[in-house]
Amino acid sequence: MTVTAEREKALLESVPTGLLIDGEWRDASSGKTFDVKDPATGKVIASLQDANSDDAMAAFDAACAAQADWARTPAKERADILRRAYDLINERAEDFALLMTLEMGKPLAEARGEVTYGNGFLRWFSEEAGRHYGRTLTVPEGTLRMQVHHRPVGPCLLITPWNFPLAMATRKVGPAVAAGCTMVLKAAKLTPLTTQLFAQVMQEAGLPKGVLNVVAGSSASSISSPILQDRRLRKVSFTGSTPVGVRLMKDAADNVLRTSMELGGNAPLIVFEDADLDAAVEGAFAAKMRNMGEACTAANRFLVHEDVAEEFTQKFVAKLEALKPLRGTDPESTLGPIVDEGARDDIDQLVQDAVAAGGEVLTGGHKIEGDGYFYAPTAIKVEKGNPILQQEIFGPVAPIVTFSSEEEAIEMANDTEYGLASYVFTKDQARMYRVAESIEFGLMGYNVGVISNPAAPFGGVKQSGLGREGGAEGIAEYTSVQYIGIADPWAAAKA
Repeated sequence: MTVTAEREKALLESVPTGLLIDGEWRDASSGKTFDVKDPATGKVIASLQDANSDDAMAAFDAACAAQADWARTPAKERADILRRAYDLINERAEDFALLMTLEMGKPLAEARGEVTYGNGFLRWFSEEAGRHYGRTLTVPEGTLRMQVHHRPVGPCLLITPWNFPLAMATRKVGPAVAAGCTMVLKAAKLTPLTTQLFAQVMQEAGLPKGVLNVVAGSSASSISSPILQDRRLRKVSFTGSTPVGVRLMKDAADNVLRTSMELGGNAPLIVFEDADLDAAVEGAFAAKMRNMGEACTAANRFLVHEDVAEEFTQKFVAKLEALKPLRGTDPESTLGPIVDEGARDDIDQLVQDAVAAGGEVLTGGHKIEGDGYFYAPTAIKVEKGNPILQQEIFGPVAPIVTFSSEEEAIEMANDTEYGLASYVFTKDQARMYRVAESIEFGLMGYNVGVISNPAAPFGGVKQSGLGREGGAEGIAEYTSVQYIGIADPWAAAKA
């Protein structure tokens, strides 16, 4: 589909710009708005109502008021709503893809991929809604019958990041709806438009008022703080940086809240000497350059065996140099911009610090002049101890370092406070299992560079967070367990 200026304008004008509170789109109580920019041009493309603490509490009040009825809604009805939303998003897939490209920058081809991936959570949890089984059995002593039920945890605060505007919303909203929870959803201020359109689709799918409330704003704390202090809140789910996640967990502790935290990453990608190098290069390219490297699962450190490092590096650099950094709506674009100027500055500073510490830039290593916030795809050869190996880059920069043994590779991989994603390329399956059982990461890709899937439990260890999203585990994050002990029906007969 050709993207014209008229089509962009029409789509942007169709997106709600208000706050969704108790089933109605309304203006912010302050009357203020905030701007959303296209990172490929730096120009304002929309202005949204700017929620404050009063708006946040109005949204939370609506969620609390709707909780009891929603919890009693049959699982089939909740599943049907999710399935209708899935179908509606499929019908409007091009709209969602274009909207993500306009506000976040990723090429349209990648945005279409996110629509497929993100929408998959709605289908998955529509199917899981009726399958979150309890159990019934007799206790070992035979004196009680035991029933275990899973109940909705209650009103939730969901906080999503800017890098995957649709998938991060569906990955949280899908299981909350399936489990019978109401929620307040706060999208990132850099990319709130996709969430606005998604909320509108959920309304069209028949979601009752008050179940999903959406408040966007320029001040995240103004929205989250008052809700976190309210004793009616029972869960917070956050995807974002580790420092912010730590602060949220401290706030959540006061009311002993259930928390799901998907935080920072520093993913190692290990290429052993026996790897299929062409497959390793393809996998490394996908793991690094997907979403311009702006992903918590992005390969952040390339650990390559010294025997194959030269060949791997040459092939990998050639793929980077073939990328075309253009506005995502351009049919030839294969690399979009960084989300904003500040993020681009941070990436550039990491590269300069790596060079100052002895790193050698093999390609890229600089900002791209002109409109927007583009950064040249970069490969940099470094030694152990280079500071860039300890930092989450969140951009199209690949530090490459060598190792000489399996033991050294494992030691280097674990040399980080993070523990989210990791990738291993080897033809030796036994080695794969040894590495998997030795590295400290919640996810591992074996001879593949992209492993996220709605059916899989996503999450990390150490400073990368708590809990899991997706898979059978995803709905469990939004339920609490209740045990009912029932008197032995044979007690009277035994007396």
